[in-house]
Amino acid sequence: MRRTLALVTALVALVIPLSACVTEGQDRRTGSPADVLKQPDPPEVQASQLAAIKPGKQLPLRDGEHRMTVEMAEEYTPSAPTGVGTDDYRCFLLDPELDKDVFLTGNQVLPGNPQVVHHVILFRVDPEQVAEAEALDGETKDPGWTCFGGTGLKGEFANVDDANWLAAWAPGGDETMTRDGYGTPLRAGSQIVMQVHYNLLKGAAPDVSSTQLRWMSADSDLIPLHTYQLPAPVELPCRPDHSSSPLCNRWNAEADIRERFGEDQNTHNLLHLLCDSPIEAVQTTSCVRNVSRGMTILGVAGHMHLLGRKISIETNPGTPEARTVLDVPIWDFDNQGSTPLKQPLHLDAGDTVKVTCTHVQWLRDVLPAFEEHREDRYILWAEGSTDEMCLGTLSVAFDDES
Repeated sequence: MRRTLALVTALVALVIPLSACVTEGQDRRTGSPADVLKQPDPPEVQASQLAAIKPGKQLPLRDGEHRMTVEMAEEYTPSAPTGVGTDDYRCFLLDPELDKDVFLTGNQVLPGNPQVVHHVILFRVDPEQVAEAEALDGETKDPGWTCFGGTGLKGEFANVDDANWLAAWAPGGDETMTRDGYGTPLRAGSQIVMQVHYNLLKGAAPDVSSTQLRWMSADSDLIPLHTYQLPAPVELPCRPDHSSSPLCNRWNAEADIRERFGEDQNTHNLLHLLCDSPIEAVQTTSCVRNVSRGMTILGVAGHMHLLGRKISIETNPGTPEARTVLDVPIWDFDNQGSTPLKQPLHLDAGDTVKVTCTHVQWLRDVLPAFEEHREDRYILWAEGSTDEMCLGTLSVAFDDES
């Protein structure tokens, strides 16, 4: 069975595109667990509110630690890519000019124009991907390229045990640091994609943002950190009284995904093989993965899109050793950052990890992002902003690298 799962994992890795997405503040959903079934009225976030948030604190450097600042190469004025809406997700290629391997040990985003910068996510670009990223950057006369969460590079997150996610930032966020003794490897020649979510509720304005990276030499006595992914399939049906659309049929919804993203798109089916789960229409979905290498979990995060409602991650479910490491009863897709565990949790090879997600259709009735997509349709795993995902991520250190 493990051999079968390993094979399916490899297949999924070839097509799985993580869209680590965020959306405008107007779409923010927060509240108490008791409100889980209530349809919220999302508050509007004014540009002035974003600008009024004080910059996060800068933390003292540790022994052997340095900072470097990497900045957008030129000014960019955001605009809605389709001409409609108040969001612009833009990826910018940043070159830290690394001539040697290093460990990243923390970061802090420095928004150039807080009136429009709503959220930032950083991704690693390995040396062999740089040419492709430069080609994407050169496709338009404006700096960067349009992207939704992920970088848009082929084979993104091709290794589900070591994804390219580096960090996430929101206004007011303090400088982050890895736990003492740990760092994320970054090879010589690597670059960084900075995905900026621009909020255009109060109009567009030019921006030049940057990020400060904390780093230490690769010969430092640090344990490598990796991002371990836990994907699960999504099979969200239309509501019974909203089921007249042809896209409420799974077959049609699948054809629509392939029309939008290519005929080779099959992640939505392969995930059922990975998770050994039946294809059935459900609001709540889950997946259990067997851990193939001993590892220590140091941080956790969840990822869904706009119809996500709840997400949890549990280790060794159904056993006396079961432990819930993530429980988000009201999903807020503005919060994509990793939460450090107060006490690191070790898992042996053969242990299990389970991710569980709940998605709901009624959120499309109230969220501005669905202004042009109010009509229900059958929702499968795919990378678009109106598609869905169920993804847990763990920040881990593997025993064989410690």
